[in-house]
Amino acid sequence: MPSMAAERISLINQFLIAMPGMADEAFAGTVVYLCEHNDNGALGLVVNKPTTLTLGTLFEKVELSPPADPLAETPVYYGGPVQTDRGFVLHEPLDAEGNHYNATLAVPGGLEMTTSRDVLEALSNGAGPKRLLVTLGYSGWAAGQLEEEIGRNGWLTVDASPAIIFETPVELRYERALALLGVDPRMLSADAGHA
Repeated sequence: MPSMAAERISLINQFLIAMPGMADEAFAGTVVYLCEHNDNGALGLVVNKPTTLTLGTLFEKVELSPPADPLAETPVYYGGPVQTDRGFVLHEPLDAEGNHYNATLAVPGGLEMTTSRDVLEALSNGAGPKRLLVTLGYSGWAAGQLEEEIGRNGWLTVDASPAIIFETPVELRYERALALLGVDPRMLSADAGHA
């Protein structure tokens, strides 16, 4: 009888919610929006760790005119520990003018992640996506690594909600992401249960 390979579950367009006791300090208390998940690994952006850098300051550093207020005062987020010198823009599919950008990953059923300068140029000129989150760095996992971390009780997963990313105050994003599962953060334990 031929063996049957287990069907791999895709976590694209899901939130990864760090469990209490997350061993990696870079991810303690985080909510990660998963942009890519395939046989080669996974890539996501932390959506609830603002840095002290604002978009206005970031634009000055890359020699662009700052976007209009209040966007200029919006924080840049820590997206994860990989390539922390590189910017990633998480935004709604298509901007108001229907523009696409050069280096954009369309997340099936979800948002878009752009890494090319043209999205920043559009924002600098008063155009570009209306709802966005800019990060420095991203979160990455090698093939099978994320599945192993989930199996060790490191993460909860749930379908992502753009409202949590774009409309929810940053200090409530973790709690609201858990609420999508019907979980109260006070009820979570850092210990995995095994039968």
